[in-house]
Amino acid sequence: MTNLSRRFLLQSLLAATALPALSRQASAQQQNGVPAPNPFRYEDVVRRARELAAVPYEAPNVQLPEPLSRLSFDDYRDIRFRPDKVLLGSGNGPFRMQLFHPGFLYQQPVTVNVIRDGVPTPIPYQRELFDYGRNKIERPLPVNLGFAGFRLHYPLNNPKVFDELIAFLGASYFRFLGAGQKYGLSARGLAINVEGGEAEEFPHFREFWIEMPKPNDERAIIYALLDSPSVAGAYRFEVYPSKETTLDVTATLFPRQAIANVGVAPLTSMFFEGENDRKPTDDYRLEIHDSDGLLIQSGAGEWIWRPLRNPARKTISSFSDNNPRGFGLMQRDRVFENYQDIEAYYHQRPGYWVEPIGQWGEGWVELVELPTPDETHDNIVAYWQPSRPFEPGQEVVLSYRLRALSAIGAMHTGGKVINTFQTPPRASGSNAPSDRGHRRFIIDFAGGNLAYYLGAPEQVQIVPSTSAGQITNTFIMPNSHTNGFRAAIDVKLEPGQSADLRAFLRAGNKALTETWTYLWAVE
Repeated sequence: MTNLSRRFLLQSLLAATALPALSRQASAQQQNGVPAPNPFRYEDVVRRARELAAVPYEAPNVQLPEPLSRLSFDDYRDIRFRPDKVLLGSGNGPFRMQLFHPGFLYQQPVTVNVIRDGVPTPIPYQRELFDYGRNKIERPLPVNLGFAGFRLHYPLNNPKVFDELIAFLGASYFRFLGAGQKYGLSARGLAINVEGGEAEEFPHFREFWIEMPKPNDERAIIYALLDSPSVAGAYRFEVYPSKETTLDVTATLFPRQAIANVGVAPLTSMFFEGENDRKPTDDYRLEIHDSDGLLIQSGAGEWIWRPLRNPARKTISSFSDNNPRGFGLMQRDRVFENYQDIEAYYHQRPGYWVEPIGQWGEGWVELVELPTPDETHDNIVAYWQPSRPFEPGQEVVLSYRLRALSAIGAMHTGGKVINTFQTPPRASGSNAPSDRGHRRFIIDFAGGNLAYYLGAPEQVQIVPSTSAGQITNTFIMPNSHTNGFRAAIDVKLEPGQSADLRAFLRAGNKALTETWTYLWAVE
């Protein structure tokens, strides 16, 4: 290791290091009566984003050295951060940080800073931070190589074990966990042109700042600088680890150009198959998905449940609203036997729930479903689309709360959709020919106050509707296995038609359940 790299290493705030030079200098200035520099704050990131947006976008011109530029998935997975080199430990706080190495899909290095005593210090790349496994790195790598991202650890499940809490890796993607959860879906800083006619744009976090946690801190604070051809922005993340880890997010965006198709608080997930959407495979698993539905609480207070699908072609569904109260991609099915996967642990994957802070105005929750041939591709995206485009010269400030949910039964007090099935509209065992334009949808509602009505099922009615075609039959019956009700809707469409279906249960004028909604098309 050269003398230059040793000097950089002393500034890197590794767990065993002393205060960085700039922090010592600031402390000395205070002792000598000289005013110390103003502490680094979110406003500094906002200022940088504003200045960045005032000039044309410059794509990073970075070419990773060999062999990093051609690592395979397995090669990249074999590069691991050394556990004895974790950062943030010197402050005796409850968080630890590890870094991701550039390579494979992550060709664009980012700068990662640690803020101590108000002074940000960049962490220099050090080869000694990583175990390269079977990879042969023969030539020295530059000290300004940077990192692909980082992750924070926290004793989520055991006071003596630092579990992975949150990770930022690739573009503006990040994932976080609560106690007892396994990684599944992801969140993003911003989405642009997901469903537009132009190619999708992927804004990226180009620099991060992490505040050094104090011994009794119950949160981690992360700042990030976002950049893309269309926008620059500043982000603040306050991470509160718990059974249902919560992130408070503030974003200040400065558009470089008008952005009509912008996704706020975007979530990305995978749905390959489930009970409502079977695939002709010989897989032993009955369901394969990170999320099984989109849940929305509208500004008017209505709760909407939309089961996810793996469609034959790209499908976009929009749910218009004014000042939404929340939306999220959920993993509602928590029964291991429905997945039978002892490696992926789909039954332990969290749902992410977005709660807007303040008034978001008019717009719509947009759900994009893409076809996928297997479970290795994320094919589901959901986000808030404002009705008004972001304009250049505008400063857009948005705040929201993100929660990682496992037990989502307490989201609201009404009955919930727990199953959606499809079948031809005929009696069991019947050999009558099927009409592909005629379909039966079976919905199981449970929870809320439904058990109360099991002794008087005649008081419960199903309220169905369709945007096209016709509803030919409905029925409802008690379901003692779920302490709820099973409802069915028979719908008939002409070839080439598609319909938005809706249904909920009521007793008199009182709604008993959330609203089930589904998109069905006859090809």
